[in-house]
Amino acid sequence: MYKILFVCTGNICRSPTADGYMKKIVKEAGLEDYIYIDSAGTSSYHHGDAPDMRSVECALQHGLDIRDLRSRALRADDYADFDLILAMDSQNIWNLNLKRPDGDERYQHAKIQKLLEYAPAYGEDIPDPYYGDDGFENVYQMISSACDNLLSQLIIKFNFFQN
Repeated sequence: MYKILFVCTGNICRSPTADGYMKKIVKEAGLEDYIYIDSAGTSSYHHGDAPDMRSVECALQHGLDIRDLRSRALRADDYADFDLILAMDSQNIWNLNLKRPDGDERYQHAKIQKLLEYAPAYGEDIPDPYYGDDGFENVYQMISSACDNLLSQLIIKFNFFQN
């Protein structure tokens, strides 16, 4: 099973949107037995919280229900358990690299990159919409485009649907 972890700062806006959207398209593609999705935050401040209501409302407008997701903090074992860790912005990348445990080869397993590497037309960073009321739709569009492209690349990489 290929495991993907989406990471933002608090795990209440961007990464739960990516988590929910990717789970939806993976399920629609019939690949839920092959691709595992989760999300986390580099901060533990919102641990256990539901996604921000503005993210929930935006997702619901697109037929995506993320209300059941709960924030969790990044764990050391995530670096060993996940194949791909996708950050929303440069600060998340910096925090992910800072928090990666040293001294044990298993923590070097996960590849870390920005989600927008799968939708470079949007730039490099997915902005954090938390501190304003606008931007949630823009963030949703960035995330959905990047996730669609990511899934297409995974289908090719792993030869899903090949006999």
